[in-house]
Amino acid sequence: ATTALWTGAQSPADAMQGAQAAIETAIEEMGGPAAGTAPPEEKEAESVIPDEPVTISIWNQWSGDYLNAIEEAFAAYTEMNPNVTIDLSKPEDVSSALAVAIPAGEGPDIIAWANDQIGTNALAGNIVPLNDYGVDMTMLNSTYEPAAVRGVVWQDMIWGLPESQEGIAFVYNKDMVGEEYIPTDPTDFADLLAKATAFNADTGKFLVCNQGLGNPDAYHVAPIYFGHGMPEYVDDQGNVYMDTPEGIAAAEWMVEFSAVAPTETSHEICQTMIIEGDAGAWWTGPWAISDLEAAGIDYGILPMGSPFVGIKTLLLSQNAVDRGNEVVALDVMKYYTSAEVQAKLAVANKTIPAASAALMDPEVQALATLSGFGASLNLGSPMANTPFANAQWGPVGDATTALWTGAQEPGEAMEAAQAAIETAIQDMQ
Repeated sequence: ATTALWTGAQSPADAMQGAQAAIETAIEEMGGPAAGTAPPEEKEAESVIPDEPVTISIWNQWSGDYLNAIEEAFAAYTEMNPNVTIDLSKPEDVSSALAVAIPAGEGPDIIAWANDQIGTNALAGNIVPLNDYGVDMTMLNSTYEPAAVRGVVWQDMIWGLPESQEGIAFVYNKDMVGEEYIPTDPTDFADLLAKATAFNADTGKFLVCNQGLGNPDAYHVAPIYFGHGMPEYVDDQGNVYMDTPEGIAAAEWMVEFSAVAPTETSHEICQTMIIEGDAGAWWTGPWAISDLEAAGIDYGILPMGSPFVGIKTLLLSQNAVDRGNEVVALDVMKYYTSAEVQAKLAVANKTIPAASAALMDPEVQALATLSGFGASLNLGSPMANTPFANAQWGPVGDATTALWTGAQEPGEAMEAAQAAIETAIQDMQ
């Protein structure tokens, strides 16, 4: 038909009609649907919920008003699936309880916990990977935020579904920090240094207080290390990244930045500084917002660097598989971590959803705290889910403090942290 058009042998209408008829005739000869017939209707997906009643036990750490909205979400699920009963329990010490209950077959079907518990519980046999149950990286990447996805993958397997996230951002006082001092590129640390220097020179005050700069705190300085390209402090293979070029570049930046930042810090010091007007911004998390609102501060929230992202997840237990509950339990997990459910919970509980569509929901984006921290966490790095992570906190905090006080040069401090973490990992193996 196209050749007939090109040569002028047929008009467009004649050529297209001829092609249509020829294709329909060929389809009929193949046994396909006759011309003009509608394609067969797709069958509705079969429900995974069995006809007989099933109880799904979820161990969690939810409480207070926060729990009310979650109970409503699960009530909606059981209304749609009346054969399913969901039992919510809150052990005082989840680790100790699991150690006893799982081997005895008396543990939960689902564990609602932080992603940094994945490696330890996978090694203990408390949880199972989801790869064999239809959960793959395509599904994760198309559903959840980047850090949330990376945070549930350990040893190249998927161990949970993420529900919500938490981390820090650049929270500034709009009445103190004009546009000329606001960082506009969260990856440009040279620009942040220049603006902090200008703010200090112009006002005699500090642009931002970060409690990890001037106080041993590996968590709050993570946006700086990771923002300079360090992938993480230590990975699930036990590789350490402190004395890499990226680590040393971050250390050198911190030495320069120390000239225009508070010498000594803590959560309380930073809080006091921004409330009393001695600092224009606070590099902090959602937990600090109520204090700023109580002080009447008109604040804005911006991403800066690549912060640690703590991820709350749902994990499938070995007991669920042993009982034959894994299919229903996974359906509950997918429901609870879905964009529709998490958007409602985000608005009710002021949590930052891990589902990308929930984070971009208009009602969620209308809440400045959620949209602001959500943008920051989108650039973040997940809290390490490997047992080796226990080796990172002290050495990173000590090395950063040594830089800040001038006790060690960047290269020396990073080498010391590298050696300390590697020694700790060797002791774990």
